[in-house]
Amino acid sequence: MNTPTTLQDWLQHLESRNREAIVLGLDRVAQVRDRLGLSPTFPVISVGGTNGKGSACAYLEAVLTAADYRVGCYTSPHLLRFNERIHIAGREATDAELCEALAAVESARHEGMQYPVPLTYFEQGTLAAMWLFQHAGLDAVVLEVGLGGRLDAVNAWSADCALVTSVDLDHQQFLGETRNEIGFEKAGIYRAGRPAICGDPDPPFSLLAHADAIGAQMLRLGEDIRIELNEVGWTCRVKESVFPALPRLAMPGRHQYGNAACAVTALWSLRARLPVSMNALRAGLSSARQPGRFQIIGRQPLRILDVAHNPQAARALADSLADMPPGGKIIAVCAMLADKDVAAVVAALRPRIQHWHAAGLDMPRGLDAQGMARVLQDAECAFQPHRTVAEAWRAACLQAESADTIVAFGSFHTVAEVMAEADSAESHG
Repeated sequence: MNTPTTLQDWLQHLESRNREAIVLGLDRVAQVRDRLGLSPTFPVISVGGTNGKGSACAYLEAVLTAADYRVGCYTSPHLLRFNERIHIAGREATDAELCEALAAVESARHEGMQYPVPLTYFEQGTLAAMWLFQHAGLDAVVLEVGLGGRLDAVNAWSADCALVTSVDLDHQQFLGETRNEIGFEKAGIYRAGRPAICGDPDPPFSLLAHADAIGAQMLRLGEDIRIELNEVGWTCRVKESVFPALPRLAMPGRHQYGNAACAVTALWSLRARLPVSMNALRAGLSSARQPGRFQIIGRQPLRILDVAHNPQAARALADSLADMPPGGKIIAVCAMLADKDVAAVVAALRPRIQHWHAAGLDMPRGLDAQGMARVLQDAECAFQPHRTVAEAWRAACLQAESADTIVAFGSFHTVAEVMAEADSAESHG
């Protein structure tokens, strides 16, 4: 193989090399990890969950940065650039750094072997992230689980503290058909004798049973972790510790307080190694943002982007829309992947949305516009079909009056396409 020279070349090479985008299992990743000597001495916080894990990572990174720690943060997927996935001490990894790291992983993949160790796009990216983190002299690292937990590449490292934000139905073809089956997979990131945080108010028995069986130090939202909201801010209680007068969060939605409380608890559990002052805690919580999470990109009409792509996330989005001050009509731009529970997402948001612009996603797993339209027709929604997300967004903007709200959701790909279209419209405006 000719070694790729640009980041784009690398990503195209990784995409073309793998017929399967997702291959669960840790043996291959562990083999390359050990060849690279990736055994970090800094604390590792792993974050899993059906929804909320990206937000929890954002709170952890922001608070630790405010406390003057050099932090690495690895999340996925990205919206516009692969570089978004890897933050090193408050900045995105550069193309040059990513190329060097991907090449180091590629070299280790081939080392002393007639046949190289097969790695997926996500697995090679995860190893590259940890290679960069180990070479950057960091104080702590936050790792977001890609899918599930037990067999995800991130779980090749034992977390000093592991956090599961929520457990609901998604990726059933890989994780199981029930919350109980999925909960067991998520709980796989917990470790014996180490803090195991659960942000789900009603966790499946399998998650609690696994944590108990391995002797993890379980901390549960609603039991060990409590949230008290008031008119100006909130208080978080973790066992006997009290974190008072915390600021309102920049990321909208009531569910965000659960994600933030879990982040506070993770930091509390690591306080002996990573002490954080109340000032840093407040500064980080108030500044943390995550693109595509009820993100407002314009007003009059109000324009909102949300990566909600499963029923639980759709219910949270519906709650956030219900909490908004009364105004005009709510107009949706929706495109989804075909392997998602599209009907359940539509059902969760149908009471809040007056008109839908249905779009197709032109990609291997994408649902086409006709498929999206069929679901909306079955749900008796008022809608217009469009071939692309960009067309749907433009139509929604033409339809909307100044008091209306446009909300684009359904997939990371949907939000990314709207971002690109909105940027293009602004630059040509």
